[in-house]
Amino acid sequence: MKKVIATLIAAMFATAAFAQAPAPSAAVVKAEAKQSKEVIKADAKETKAIVKADAKQAGAVVAAKEEVAVAKVEAKTSKAKAHRKASKAKAKAKVDAAKAETKAGAPAV
Repeated sequence: MKKVIATLIAAMFATAAFAQAPAPSAAVVKAEAKQSKEVIKADAKETKAIVKADAKQAGAVVAAKEEVAVAKVEAKTSKAKAHRKASKAKAKAKVDAAKAETKAGAPAV
């Protein structure tokens, strides 16, 4: 029984010693809260700037792709026009050649 009482008393002294730790002061808690708040704001600003830069870059990429698409369409239409003009020129040349042959008296082919 003496050992049980001695153990209980020792446990009380031990818990009392650990319970004496000083509580953090209110000023320290406020300073830490303010600092963490500033860090969060800075992170938010940085994230916002990164998102804006990414959006701007994505917009530039889209604009560049649109310009390329427009240039391709314009190239196709100009190529088609050139082919049409060449076809008309060939047809006209054949007609002119046929007229020249008929004027010369040779049979037209």
